[in-house]
Amino acid sequence: MKRNLFLACIFAMNGVTVSCYSEANPISQNIAGESSQSVTKIFKLIDRDNIDEVKNFIQKTKDLNIKNAHGETPLMYAIYQDKFEIAKLFIQAGADVNTQDQIKNSPFLYAGAEGDTELVELMLQHQPDFSIYNRYGGTALIPAAEKGHVETVRLLANTQNYPINHVNSLGWTALMEAVVLGDGGRDQVEIIKILLDAGADKNISDRHNVSALEHAQRREFNEIVKLLK
Repeated sequence: MKRNLFLACIFAMNGVTVSCYSEANPISQNIAGESSQSVTKIFKLIDRDNIDEVKNFIQKTKDLNIKNAHGETPLMYAIYQDKFEIAKLFIQAGADVNTQDQIKNSPFLYAGAEGDTELVELMLQHQPDFSIYNRYGGTALIPAAEKGHVETVRLLANTQNYPINHVNSLGWTALMEAVVLGDGGRDQVEIIKILLDAGADKNISDRHNVSALEHAQRREFNEIVKLLK
């Protein structure tokens, strides 16, 4: 099962304090206490990877977006559990890709952040809401860029009307986060290229008025520096 990991730190870079974040994503495994028998049943079927019974449930249920005690729909839960074939069934059946759980993850946001490009591509055909943000006020693109998910970044950055320059609650765009929290490696360089080619604004500074170029210079990300210049 995946954990959506984020950095949690405050560090100084040449006199500039940069706030970062880290939080293991609490994934629900216990559905005890649910009052609805049907809710309990579907989450158990997902746990067992029982595709045939899940198909049967989808055909008979009146609500694809029922929630467990953690606010997770069956689609959200299936993605958390890496049950991607089941997740596809729910998406194709019309499950809401925007419904957020108690920690503000939605299927679309989480799949993007985890680099599950195939699921993201499928969800793009089912009306994802680009104005719904994660608990850090960010889009799916921002953590995807930070984590080096090249193909997910390529897909989202080139999606019509996608908010490529959205600034999250930490004051970072996808481009900025890729520099500040990235490792400067080959994938990160490719991501910077993709974002710039797609129209990302390299001149949007952070809360301390430090540009992505300045951060790249301070971290000695020479290939990224060349791109940003």
